[in-house]
Amino acid sequence: MAQTASVSPSMAIAPELVRLDAHPADKHAAIQQLGQLLAAAGCVDPGYAASMEGRERAANTFLGHGVAIPHGLAADRHLVRRNGLAILQVRDGIEWNPGQRAHLIVGIAATSDEHIAILRRLTRLMQDEAALARLFTVEDPAAIIAALGAEAPEAPAAAATDFAERVDWVLDYPSGLHARPATRWVETARATGARIQVRHGVRAADASALIALLQLGLRPGDALTISAEGRDAAAALARFRATIAGLSAQEKADAALAARRATTTARGFEPTGRVITLAGIGASPGLAIGRIHLLAAQDAAIPDQPLSLAEGGARLEHAIRATRAQLKALEDDTARRLGAADAAIFTAQAGLLDDDPDLITTTCQLMVEGHGLAWSWHQAVGRVAASLSALGNPVLAGRAADLRDVGRRVLGQIDPSLAGGSLADLPEGKVILVAEDLSPSDTAGLDPDRVVGLATATGGPTSHTAILARTLGVPALVAGGAGLLDLKPGTEAIIDGTGGRLHLDPTEADLAAARAFIARQAERRARQEALRAEPATTRDGTRIEVAANINLPDQAAFALAQGAEGVGLMRTEFLFLESGVTPDEDSQFATYRAMIEAVQGKPLIVRALDIGGDKQVPHLRLPVEANPFLGVRGARLLLRRPDLMEPQLRALYRAAKEGGALSIMFPMVTSVQEVIALRAACDRIRAAIGAPEIPIGIMVEVPAAAVQADALARHVDFFSIGTNDLTQYVLAMDRQNPDLAAEADSLHPAVLRMIAMTVQAADRAGKWTGVCGGLAGDPFGAALLAGLGVRELSMTPRDIPAVKSALRGATLSQLQALSAQALDCATADEVRALEATLAPAEQEAA
Repeated sequence: MAQTASVSPSMAIAPELVRLDAHPADKHAAIQQLGQLLAAAGCVDPGYAASMEGRERAANTFLGHGVAIPHGLAADRHLVRRNGLAILQVRDGIEWNPGQRAHLIVGIAATSDEHIAILRRLTRLMQDEAALARLFTVEDPAAIIAALGAEAPEAPAAAATDFAERVDWVLDYPSGLHARPATRWVETARATGARIQVRHGVRAADASALIALLQLGLRPGDALTISAEGRDAAAALARFRATIAGLSAQEKADAALAARRATTTARGFEPTGRVITLAGIGASPGLAIGRIHLLAAQDAAIPDQPLSLAEGGARLEHAIRATRAQLKALEDDTARRLGAADAAIFTAQAGLLDDDPDLITTTCQLMVEGHGLAWSWHQAVGRVAASLSALGNPVLAGRAADLRDVGRRVLGQIDPSLAGGSLADLPEGKVILVAEDLSPSDTAGLDPDRVVGLATATGGPTSHTAILARTLGVPALVAGGAGLLDLKPGTEAIIDGTGGRLHLDPTEADLAAARAFIARQAERRARQEALRAEPATTRDGTRIEVAANINLPDQAAFALAQGAEGVGLMRTEFLFLESGVTPDEDSQFATYRAMIEAVQGKPLIVRALDIGGDKQVPHLRLPVEANPFLGVRGARLLLRRPDLMEPQLRALYRAAKEGGALSIMFPMVTSVQEVIALRAACDRIRAAIGAPEIPIGIMVEVPAAAVQADALARHVDFFSIGTNDLTQYVLAMDRQNPDLAAEADSLHPAVLRMIAMTVQAADRAGKWTGVCGGLAGDPFGAALLAGLGVRELSMTPRDIPAVKSALRGATLSQLQALSAQALDCATADEVRALEATLAPAEQEAA
């Protein structure tokens, strides 16, 4: 028994932290004394006592049988310098709460879950009331130390440095901090070996604790202070900062794709008969016909059967361990069937079990009060999930669903009869699942051949369930309301995941129309996929080059498989963002050579380091700017930092010397003088290396470059327009501001006119123009750009088949007429309305 009750040395109890025969006047005084003991030993900052009082107001820390375990709020873990325990023995006891009297008060300061071993030992002691009662009156602190399973340490360790390394950062994820990026934060923080905290205002969280991070409720624009202490704190902080900044581009791309789905008018299905239609939010596009299968809510009564705390603790530990293994198997299976990105959902779910000890502490408290293990665990999960839902953030509300999903899995391990299994008894034929909500793990396990649609009363389009439904190709709507749950099972229905509609009891004519619509959509998708390797040549013979935007060589194979005819944008900043140190010339050379080989002789355009604005690199130690989007970024930075520009150019020209169709383009150019200086640097370095001449281009991302494109064209070989930045600078709208996201539209006529001005200037100089911004990956946007004279489009690889199809389905004259109409529009909405005129050309091509 003694062996299993041993305590981690990191939570060893120093004799001077055990105060015998203490006489605090009340609970408040007891907590103050514990705080003073922990602070004097260098375990906590002086404010930790107030945090313990805050915990008391939020939750009861009385375990029972005369034992209380006050500890700080999860948000105040930054006040803990090192793990420690302080103990008050109050022989006469004090009232902890009405009807509860504490004799042994254990104050806990812990950075994560090191104190759980102490909790287990305490719960075991409570089974031996006589042994526990003796601790209330012993006169030797060693007796208490021995009873809790700890050996007296040689001496208290010196206090750690107090977060000397720190950096400020503004969260720029459009959806705020949700589980997938937060999981990357946690993984990086744990890998550094240092202690890292994230603070927003007066609230803070340990960066290695997923639930604590999510409970901060971080939103776009929140100012954060990130600090570190411990081994190699500066390097750890730089690595963590690089990770969180490096996620920004993907978060923005995902948000932009979701916004495009939400704002683009879809040519969807509309029934003609008299049907009942329930509306929700489209979460996964497509149309399907099936019969309603209602999933009963999983709110069965949880048995409350008390058991010994020792047995309950052991069973809970086994259940959590088994659930982690189950989630790992699910992650592996999902990665094999759906891809690594969707499998990461279950990595994030497993992280919820590795986090805040509140789940285990609350479960133990409830068991001490006489409740059963299953009931106590269910209640603990419900409380934490409710706290996430109460933050008012729809993304974090989705994470609460993840926590409940994980909680149900653990519950099933505790008691197999509670495992659910409502998906095991699907009726024959095609079904549309209707439920209050559906867990990600249930969604990932669906058979799309049988489950042809999903409709949930709650949830959101950014939930993990919605993401998995899109990957599976299953039409889905969410937030359909409680009326969905009153539907009669077996009712025939048509689900429209694009428009977020559920049409009930359709007529035979509507069913026939829906089947024809589904057939056309399937045929269209198959045609696009089958022809993705074919060039994007308009019906009258104009070739538009379609390339991919990628970051690293290992992404090239997928891009080429999707039909990319080269790489129109290699973002080299990711070599800097994803590393804690600045990559040297040799490491950059190796990457550029690997990319040249990966694209198999096809064109490769490498963008020189584009740092600044929303892309900050901590290890470059750039000065803090009040408005980095209008500061030293792109070409301005390169010309001011030859230590960054010249090694990159040498690496690029060394790579070009060994062969390949390599081009270089410079970002954020605003003047002819910048281009002349950049070309001079290229010429000097190329001559020194003995490399061949290669094309040099610039990004057109600011109005100044578009307005003076005639002058710039004399000094460059090509233009590549970055529509994302160009849009925000033309419209003076921060594209990261969620309040302006819908208005910062690249189809705004003012943006289109800047693009037309650039293309015309390039044509007059005999130069070509490409586009590598988000507009290029929108089939309608690509059609407009081709009509404006753009001859190279670069985009996310997954967008390539649809864009090629749209271009092949029209003549150049049609696209030119379309773009001329767009230039005459007054608003972006008017431009979008023109999309309908493109449909006949696509249908004709089919």
